[in-house]
Amino acid sequence: MNALKKTLLGEQGLVVIFAAAFVIVSLFVPNFLTERNMLGLLQSVVTIGIVACTMMFCLASRDFDLSVGSIVAFSGMIAVMVSNATGSIPVGLLAALLCGAIVGFVNGIVIARFRVNALITTLATMQIVRGLALIASDGRAVGINDPAFYQLALSRFLTVPTPIWIMLILFVVFGFVLNRTVFGKNTLAIGGNPEASRLAGVNVINTRIWIFALQGLICGIAGILLASRITSGQPNAATGLELSVISACVLGGVSLAGGRAAMSGVIVGVLIMGIAENVMNLLNIQAFYQYVVRGLILLIAVLLDNLRSSAAGRRG
Repeated sequence: MNALKKTLLGEQGLVVIFAAAFVIVSLFVPNFLTERNMLGLLQSVVTIGIVACTMMFCLASRDFDLSVGSIVAFSGMIAVMVSNATGSIPVGLLAALLCGAIVGFVNGIVIARFRVNALITTLATMQIVRGLALIASDGRAVGINDPAFYQLALSRFLTVPTPIWIMLILFVVFGFVLNRTVFGKNTLAIGGNPEASRLAGVNVINTRIWIFALQGLICGIAGILLASRITSGQPNAATGLELSVISACVLGGVSLAGGRAAMSGVIVGVLIMGIAENVMNLLNIQAFYQYVVRGLILLIAVLLDNLRSSAAGRRG
């Protein structure tokens, strides 16, 4: 029994659970395995998947970011508005990436340099940035003037939509960064024991600032792709995204206590979130019930994290 529990709580257990759920859903949900639905499923998790790449680093370093949904919406707005104003899509994209990175950098400075709690800081920037998006657009969606902007989401390579390729590339890049670079190892070390990391020569403050700046930059990429997909800059876009991203990361084995993360687990967590959403849509489950399911998934994710932490503590 203990061996079974250990297996199910480990990374391989997550893969087993995902595989079992995938088989069950494939057998009982009509049209689930069609090519169109599979591509649609992957398209639906692009925003969550992209943002989860860097949320993984935030959580692994004992921090988290509640402002990601607002940054995604704001970056998308900036991309559209600057593109419209200048007549240049590349300028709009650069402006969106810069704005996202600046918001993330400010989060990092306040949290790491001024030692303000991450919950309070990112809760504040969530409100501030969402407010700026609403003010800039007067609370309305901003249309895209240049149809070429749509091609960011509509273009395909080898029949697969470009946003899916971007998500996959980011999975590979940040998986490599986590496992094969000093930055990734320092992130896990800070999450495990910040004081010991500092004494070992790790610049804890700068590393945490860089993590949040990267988070903002990646939110900028997600915001650009989302604006292209929904064909406008929406100030109310990506509402509640932060909870879905954190759920996916924690389901994937990233510890809320810090020090533990794996990109393979995060990918599985993102897919579990996507499958749950996809199945509810295929079964025509009302949106009201979908909120309940998302909340239950978040609760299950936190309970699993507690069980993993307890098991790791006993082994230690």
